[in-house]
Amino acid sequence: MLQVGIVGLPNVGKSTLFKTLTKKQVDCANFPFCTIEPNVGVVEVPDERMQQLADISHAAKIIPTAIEFVDIAGLVKGAHKGEGLGNKFLSNIRTVDMIVHVVRAFDDTNVHHVDGSVDPVRDVETIETELAMADIDTVERRLNNVQSKLKAGKTKDLENEESAMKKLFEAVSQGKLANTVELTQDEEATIKDLLLLTRKPILYVVNVAEDSATKTFPLTPSISLSVKIESELVDMPPEEQKEFLHELGLEQSGLDRLIKKCYESLNLITYFTSGEKETRAWTIKRGTKAPQAAGVIHTDFEKAFIRAEVIAAKDFIEFGGEAGARDVGKFRVEGKEYVMQDGDVVHFRVGV
Repeated sequence: MLQVGIVGLPNVGKSTLFKTLTKKQVDCANFPFCTIEPNVGVVEVPDERMQQLADISHAAKIIPTAIEFVDIAGLVKGAHKGEGLGNKFLSNIRTVDMIVHVVRAFDDTNVHHVDGSVDPVRDVETIETELAMADIDTVERRLNNVQSKLKAGKTKDLENEESAMKKLFEAVSQGKLANTVELTQDEEATIKDLLLLTRKPILYVVNVAEDSATKTFPLTPSISLSVKIESELVDMPPEEQKEFLHELGLEQSGLDRLIKKCYESLNLITYFTSGEKETRAWTIKRGTKAPQAAGVIHTDFEKAFIRAEVIAAKDFIEFGGEAGARDVGKFRVEGKEYVMQDGDVVHFRVGV
């Protein structure tokens, strides 16, 4: 399951955001081999299409796709040297797929700021400096190791690895994030196990005051939300939530926007299977072909793939299911080269 690490300085609202997210936690029984630690929450990716598909299919249950959020200890200056929970923090975050960086932009004299004042841009620089400094050490060690191996004999893989390390070291040494470095496909293949902190996608979540929920900040990519509002909103009945959001001029809760944005940042899309037994969402990378998408359901399906019977979710909903979609020519049969699209409702035909 995909993991998102929530990071930030102390007292920025990071843990409150995590606690609010976990109130939306899904039934982990639907996700085999998922062991939930106290600082981990498995959260449903909101998708209004699922209920509509389930209603049409008379599905007995709905199984959404999900993302795992990990609440990581607050970071302080010097973490890369072991300050605070330093090394523990860095080891925890290396394994996540992306980072949500919570930044404080609200004033509250009752909530102390570790640096004595509220300055979102400065705080971002503090965190990113710590991440970059940790990456410098990692890249430098790897570069030295690769260059030692090259003395014993050159191979194409080692040359690609050295080239990648040099590019990365130059960038992080200048205070740039590793995710700004362009690598060739061959170079990228050599660093998959490196787990660089600043190579991961980063989404800035700006925690604003209650009257500033629609305010924007010069951080990209970012969303603004009031963690205080979200913590109140999540306990309201659905109709009250809608009314409250309407009064604030918002179409979705900040939590739903956050979860969707994480999904997009990881370049993910959803396809569906829907029948009387269940309506289920499946997560795949954008650009995935039909056999590999089938393999997400079961590895044998990829090997035994014959064809995919596909209906776009909007057509499945508009025309009342498979029969109605067939009648208006919206039912398609696709082969091995078909690239899956977000919202495809699929029935895979596989051999025995």
